[in-house]
Amino acid sequence: MAPIFITGIGTGIGKTLVSAILTKALEADYWKPVQAGFEDGTDSEWVSNWLQQTGSVVHPEVYRLKKPASPHIAAREEGITIDISKICEQIPKNDRTLLIEGAGGILVPLNESQFVADLIKAMGAKVILVSRNYLGSINHSLLTARVCREMQIPVIGWVFNDQYLDYEEEIVKWSNFPRIASIPWTDNINGTFINSQAAAIKKQLKDIL
Repeated sequence: MAPIFITGIGTGIGKTLVSAILTKALEADYWKPVQAGFEDGTDSEWVSNWLQQTGSVVHPEVYRLKKPASPHIAAREEGITIDISKICEQIPKNDRTLLIEGAGGILVPLNESQFVADLIKAMGAKVILVSRNYLGSINHSLLTARVCREMQIPVIGWVFNDQYLDYEEEIVKWSNFPRIASIPWTDNINGTFINSQAAAIKKQLKDIL
């Protein structure tokens, strides 16, 4: 099975929470190959905390960069260049479903000429798009969908979260990508919440895949 790549319409829209829920629902493994900024902990560490005793493996990053910035800038400050080929060579290979979390949105630069979208294509991955309901999210969601379509990136569907306003039906209709799930807002993210959301979408997610 091709890996599933979790990307979103921007930064801070809930990709890591959604990744934890989807990893749990699919009994999959998790991998974030590029981490930019880790003073407050990494996304891999956060996901691992909620997947203890599940059998899911959280694979180590290929690039672990100090500066919380666009990966190409964070890498430049450390005197390195992110190499997509190097990432692809280290894709974990086993019989389990692999969920890969990207950095930021689909057109986040990884180096001076390649973007997250180029990494997705090089991996041969299928994409789940994460959209958060906020003012401006229709525009950001549809721009992301258009990039995927123009670059012929296969999209499985949308996972929405938050509760600002309900834009979901319009985004689904105008993008022509299906809705997989809607994750409600909570200010108390814990194991109970992640487990309940994973259980709620498990059957639908497996049917879609």
